[in-house]
Amino acid sequence: MKIIKKIIDIPNLSLALGFFDGVHVAHQKLIKNAVDFAKKNNIKSAVITLKQQPYCYLNHIVPKYISSREYSYNLIEHLGVDNLFELDFDEVSDMTSFEYLNNVLVKNFSPVGIFTGFNHHFGHNREGNCEFLEKYQSEFNYHFEALPSQKMNGNLISSSAIRKFLESGQIEDANLMLGREFCVDGTVVEGNKIGRTISFPTANINYPDNIVEVPNGVYGVNVELSDGRVLKGIANFGTKPTVNDTMQKTLETHILNGFSEDIYGQKIKINFSKFIRKEQKFKNIEELKEQIKNDIYNY
Repeated sequence: MKIIKKIIDIPNLSLALGFFDGVHVAHQKLIKNAVDFAKKNNIKSAVITLKQQPYCYLNHIVPKYISSREYSYNLIEHLGVDNLFELDFDEVSDMTSFEYLNNVLVKNFSPVGIFTGFNHHFGHNREGNCEFLEKYQSEFNYHFEALPSQKMNGNLISSSAIRKFLESGQIEDANLMLGREFCVDGTVVEGNKIGRTISFPTANINYPDNIVEVPNGVYGVNVELSDGRVLKGIANFGTKPTVNDTMQKTLETHILNGFSEDIYGQKIKINFSKFIRKEQKFKNIEELKEQIKNDIYNY
């Protein structure tokens, strides 16, 4: 998949439009529809997305993503997309919906198909929507298709719903909507090495600033190492109140089954499988050790 960060002419495309934070199961279905349409019509597919999240950009809010943009783009690539255009929101935010359709989509991509979610909006003041795209499909000679709302266990599948699940520790609900385990990655850094003194050494990474923050607590995780191995682990995210007197949060993971390799400086990915318990302060180290044993048993 080519990632293109400016508008260039590539005609006769099947387009999927959206921000696609997290690339959840509804996003996947929408993008796959565009890819399948492209293959059926012997043309190329493309995702048209934005560098900035519009709501956060307009309201001067620092965004908290479900997945980094890089990881989201990797997920999109695995769906078979040929091209991804990352547009600068500032360059298109003042366009009317017709200007965006005519001067950006039609002029540069001559779309054969356009695919969006049921609640997709674009153009100045979000005036463009599915009805608008459907209205102009005969004039500009493209097929338009909006993916209907998708639900899971009675809940609308959306990036907003997933963020709320993650923020409240409902990891399994978030994972169902994502179609995979929520994850963060980072380089293993040295900690205070208290874990190894109580027979539970940990691999520590800095939790990414731009990713939705899960509650302080203990989680069952799957750790993906730089060589591709995936190993079970128990992770603690928080301030480690039993052994730490600062408020600095860390993500520490004890990899199970006697793992003892030196992985300092390696990049690892922590896939969150389930929430086990809230973070708590214990009276002493022995109480902490017993609780960790219980956490492992409960995972």
